[in-house]
Amino acid sequence: MMKIVEVRDRATEGKFLQHPFSIYSNDANWIAPLKQDLEKIFNPNKNKHFEHGECIRWILIDDNIVGDNTNSGIIGRIAAFINYDTAKNEEQPTGGCGFFECSNNQEAANLLFDTAKNWLQQKGMQAMDGPINFGERNAWWGLLVEGFTPATYQMNYNPPYYRQLFEAYGFKDYFQQYSYRIDLREKRPERYQPVFERMRRTGDYTFRHIEKNNLKNYAADFRSVYNRTWKFLPNFHEMSEEQSLQMMNSMKPVLLDYLCWFGYYKDEPVAIFIMLPELNGWFKHVNGNLNIVGLLKFLWYKTFDKTNRKIFGIIFGVVPEHQKKGVEAAIVMAADEVVIPKNRWDEIELVWIGDFNSRMIKTCETLGAKLFKRHITYRKLFDETKPFRRHPVIE
Repeated sequence: MMKIVEVRDRATEGKFLQHPFSIYSNDANWIAPLKQDLEKIFNPNKNKHFEHGECIRWILIDDNIVGDNTNSGIIGRIAAFINYDTAKNEEQPTGGCGFFECSNNQEAANLLFDTAKNWLQQKGMQAMDGPINFGERNAWWGLLVEGFTPATYQMNYNPPYYRQLFEAYGFKDYFQQYSYRIDLREKRPERYQPVFERMRRTGDYTFRHIEKNNLKNYAADFRSVYNRTWKFLPNFHEMSEEQSLQMMNSMKPVLLDYLCWFGYYKDEPVAIFIMLPELNGWFKHVNGNLNIVGLLKFLWYKTFDKTNRKIFGIIFGVVPEHQKKGVEAAIVMAADEVVIPKNRWDEIELVWIGDFNSRMIKTCETLGAKLFKRHITYRKLFDETKPFRRHPVIE
């Protein structure tokens, strides 16, 4: 007999966090997410989204399964959450579910989905997106359906059969997120160089990487570009000065100056290209726990391990009035001149490019990037007589 148990205490939270280890025990591509990262999501003192939302978690237990360890009998888990600020902006008020893990059992999956759905309906929601995060879109968002290779830091990884579990329940493709790869060992398109040289000659555009001892100024420049570039996205929230500085400071332990680039037009910030070393290349050695032992392992690999040769681009953007002028190519060329001679990195992974964002897709293709992963963010309408609409396209 299967039963749902709400996560209410440290014991059930431990089971919730531990369950994926049984799902992926034979999957060499899985890298355990950091326990500390997941705990922050569900901690009202550390996740600002609790200020205008709420969440709940459950585990699914099969009483017919008996074993020796504390997680025996657990066959699934799920979380549900509502961001009331964004839910009200949807045609149907929409909540979300995420952190779904389940054995290959449609009945079990349906029970988990029903539990999340019923809770959301009680809160006035009419639809459910999943799998998503109780937080920003750039982490734990979407179901992996193509490119089953080790996940980039805080990107979802799951077994291929999860797609069937979601779609059989009635979830529909709301939008897709693409991941692109740039091979640093390949030359950029020849047309880039004249554009870059022209900008360099005129002197109106300049490109430079950050300096760690001056993060406050770069945080202000980042905020300026971010708020002007992404304001067209649905449910966009302007980044505050405090948030931008907090973001910069949070990256500081793993930030390399020469991987974070800004573009300026007559000293006005107009472009950003922020990259970090691919952290999962080191976190894979800590087994999902950045405790004292895990931290020491991470620091050792970060310092001495040279086999991690991937960078991931966490954000790339040009303010609208300077797009289609070659700035996208020029900031990449400027970075190339510094990054490539170091012979430290082989590839850049650009993650979370929405299929609704035709501008960014075209930019990636122009840069010579190759599509190699797809995630799907699904939506389930509770009243299926209502018309289903995919995420609006941004031209």
